[in-house]
Amino acid sequence: MRIVVAGAAGFIGSHLCDRLLEEGHTVAALDNFLTGSPANLRHLDGHPRFEFFEQDITRPFAVKGAVEAVANLASPASPKDYLEHPIETLDVGSLGTRNLLELALRNGARFLLTSTSECYGDPLVHPQVETYWGHVNPVGPRSCYDESKRFAEALTMAYHRKHGLRTNIARIFNTYGPRMKLDDGRVVPAFLDQALRGAPMTVFGTGAQTRSFCYVSDLVDGLYRLMQSEERYPVNLGNPSELTILEFAERIQQHTGSRSEIAFRALPEDDPKRRCPDITKAQRLLGWEPRVSLDEGLGPTVEYFRSLAATAA
Repeated sequence: MRIVVAGAAGFIGSHLCDRLLEEGHTVAALDNFLTGSPANLRHLDGHPRFEFFEQDITRPFAVKGAVEAVANLASPASPKDYLEHPIETLDVGSLGTRNLLELALRNGARFLLTSTSECYGDPLVHPQVETYWGHVNPVGPRSCYDESKRFAEALTMAYHRKHGLRTNIARIFNTYGPRMKLDDGRVVPAFLDQALRGAPMTVFGTGAQTRSFCYVSDLVDGLYRLMQSEERYPVNLGNPSELTILEFAERIQQHTGSRSEIAFRALPEDDPKRRCPDITKAQRLLGWEPRVSLDEGLGPTVEYFRSLAATAA
């Protein structure tokens, strides 16, 4: 198939491009580099089945030629980025998603939306199941991201119900791996940056809040399987192995050999206390579950961040 990937220069988007090309598809990649990086796609320069278009999807655009699938991975995704670009985040979730849905509709193409576990907010149900409606502050500092994704899900379902568009929705939980930005602001790059510099590792609150971390190759495998499925309602993709932020900081210390101390700071507003997916639906419908352990995934991730630190030096 010829597949349009929006947000292709981002962390997950670039890895999805790799997987699609490995599977024999042709990729038309879109990005405006608001938060993505050209470096994430540089290895694909000259690939016969890869073409790139610098495009802001919140503005009207057209893609020439056949389009058989559209994957929407376009959005600032880290708190640092969406707090810096709140209006752009809301625009890409609404206007951008609609433009991509229209592109799919015009071409009779299937459509994949990458949504987020942030749709669950600070959850009152644990682990989070897809039928849980969430506990979200619609006017809090994180609402620009939470509500843009919740709206994007509603818009995607409206196109499916109104037009019969073949759609899929993935709710992505914490994902890590090479090509994350050093200044991303999320916990994996933040801890690795601090540990490799020997700086204090910032833990918010007591560190008792939990997260679960899925390696990027596992996540992309889930997205690829979901794109081929007949499931129209959201599907959680993430690793159900839960650990506290403090435990994760200690794991980073072990992998980097860092002697960085732990520095405790006040917990940010609306920061979720627990975050862990129930992946029963993905296991049943997609035959999918994570295969890369945290220790296995941290190896190449640490080496990638070492290379970034060396380049920066």
